[in-house]
Amino acid sequence: MSEVAHGPAKNPGSIQVIERMMSLLDALADSPEAASLKHLAAVTELHPSTAHRILAAMTNARFVERQDAGTYRLGIRLLELGAIVKSRISLREVALPFMQELHENIGEAINLGARHDDEIVYLERTSSGRSLVRVVYLVGGRAPLHLTSLGKLFLAADGPQKVRDYAKRTGLPGKTPHSLTTLQALEKELDKVRRHDVAYDDEEAEIGLKCVAAPIRDDEGTIIAALSVSAPADRHDPNWIAQIKRAADKVSQALGYTSPKK
Repeated sequence: MSEVAHGPAKNPGSIQVIERMMSLLDALADSPEAASLKHLAAVTELHPSTAHRILAAMTNARFVERQDAGTYRLGIRLLELGAIVKSRISLREVALPFMQELHENIGEAINLGARHDDEIVYLERTSSGRSLVRVVYLVGGRAPLHLTSLGKLFLAADGPQKVRDYAKRTGLPGKTPHSLTTLQALEKELDKVRRHDVAYDDEEAEIGLKCVAAPIRDDEGTIIAALSVSAPADRHDPNWIAQIKRAADKVSQALGYTSPKK
């Protein structure tokens, strides 16, 4: 049969070149400084002439930069493409599959929230469908940072002075007898959040409702959102902590975050 009937024949060699190009990019990414041709060829197990030829092509395309000393590093074009990808990422779209998976495993409401000034804004929520507790904050709703597990993560990321400024601006209003309405109580709570990288709402926004939250970080390690599980107090399970942290970590990784090596 002709190529017209079956389409153009695939060239295995072109796929191999792409694989070699990717291995060189990975090697450059792993190198903290500009890398020599000899080093890159050894790491990728390519013949130096093959590595040189592919690096030259990537240099012309600005994926790689060649230094005066004959060494190589990642090029500016990758930064440009990365910025385009970052600008087109929808936090809600990235997080939703992980939220749904967590919802199926736990069977309770999963919330996605982000900070806007002194409030948390709820961006997405999966409903448990069986809660008898009235949920105050639905999608699009807002809440003071100190009244929610989501908001406490953002306050914990602020320095002590910013927390004091927040307390002065807002007056730390409460909604239940459990709400943290003094700076001393809030600072003590935030210290726990910083140590464990997880936050709680112990019936502080609504009597009978408990929440636990974990942070979502972007590629620079900045907290840009958070996930929480909310459920009636009598159904709250301490085992959810590990699950919510795993889900939040997966969202962070999908956004480009790489956790520090321990």
